[in-house]
Amino acid sequence: MKPIDWIIIGLAVAAVVGVVVWQIRRKKQGKSGCDCCGNCNGCSGGCACDKKAEE
Repeated sequence: MKPIDWIIIGLAVAAVVGVVVWQIRRKKQGKSGCDCCGNCNGCSGGCACDKKAEE
């Protein structure tokens, strides 16, 4: 393998590790992966703030 191949593999691994660490850090801060009001449980059934607005 050429040095450029090792560099590309290293950058790809670093990107994956970076995204995993970023998501773990967001989860510990209490932020979810969705873009709603923050009161949802994974947005499986919709956001809690949307349900309150409908009632």
